[in-house]
Amino acid sequence: MIDNDMKTSEALIDPLDEMLGSSTRLQQVKALIQQVAGSDINVLITGESGTGKELVARAIHYHSKRRNGPLVSPNCGAIPEGIFESEIFGHEKGSFTSAGQRRQGYFEMADQGTLLLDEIGEMPLQVQVKMLRVLESGSFLRVGGSHEVNVDVRVIAATNKDLGLEVGQGRFRQDLYYRLKAVNINVPPLRERLEDIPMLIDHFTYLFAQKNNRTIPVIESEAFEILNRQYWAGNIRELKNFIESMVALGHRNTITGEDVRIRLSNEMSSANLPVIVTKPTAELDRELVYHTLLELKHEMTNVKMLLQQLLRDKPIEMNYPFSSAEEVEAYSLDELEKEQIKRALMDFGGNRKQAADALGIGERTLYRKIKQYNLK
Repeated sequence: MIDNDMKTSEALIDPLDEMLGSSTRLQQVKALIQQVAGSDINVLITGESGTGKELVARAIHYHSKRRNGPLVSPNCGAIPEGIFESEIFGHEKGSFTSAGQRRQGYFEMADQGTLLLDEIGEMPLQVQVKMLRVLESGSFLRVGGSHEVNVDVRVIAATNKDLGLEVGQGRFRQDLYYRLKAVNINVPPLRERLEDIPMLIDHFTYLFAQKNNRTIPVIESEAFEILNRQYWAGNIRELKNFIESMVALGHRNTITGEDVRIRLSNEMSSANLPVIVTKPTAELDRELVYHTLLELKHEMTNVKMLLQQLLRDKPIEMNYPFSSAEEVEAYSLDELEKEQIKRALMDFGGNRKQAADALGIGERTLYRKIKQYNLK
């Protein structure tokens, strides 16, 4: 059964062939996939939202000895915390009020195959302890169970978070982090593989023309030039969605530079849509500025921790902006984060899933932030 927080797949087409482009960064990722696929070593796939982390995981599974086994892909960010352990490890009949029968968890579903733990950074701390044990021993107890369950599963984890930072903040176990990142494949953002954009545009144009029973439009050189200049914050997923809208809603068999500019202008209100990087800073949409600063908040946390440690270990003269570790602690971007979350919820009419996707965080993280900031 396939539901909203778990997907199973059997690849009929080599996922490596779906990784379009000839850039050096992409070729390095493909080479690493082929290098690690034949073993059972744990792999941690990192990268921004929309870069294709799930495609990398599918490619590893496809080229592994487990290819004929299942690939099970639960989204850790979409599983309610209260039932997380039951979903991952299963439960015995009667283990809790609604447990009318024994249920297999995702580990058992993935036996003899591969388990992709997407958004691993959203996994609750109490479950992380048991996860570490499974990775070390290959066995676990179902919720309410007393007998060990043994499985043969290769684990791949994916995240758009900096797990090192999460460890430093006490939100992720260090021992589990090191166990998962035996091999780390970092999927580059689209802005680091610009030479691949024309091929992706051609592919998506053909794909969506076929899907919508339309003539494949000709993209004029000026349109290509504008699209190549965009800062695709949502990476390949964003480019794909943009091309789909251009093809599906276009009224001509040609896409001009003016068509692209109009579409960009109409969609500029969302911080996750393309933005012309040559646009003067003063003219940037305020939402984009908020979004960028929110991302910097995570980097600021690391800097604050380092600065506090320096001030505690060896006091130094600092006229501006800090002279003590306490002053560093008082500086916070929480208000900025609160404002961005409020705006995202307003933009999507209170739809928390869409707001979480736009903010690049998991739904449970958004719920926690809503409660933290007392938002409605």
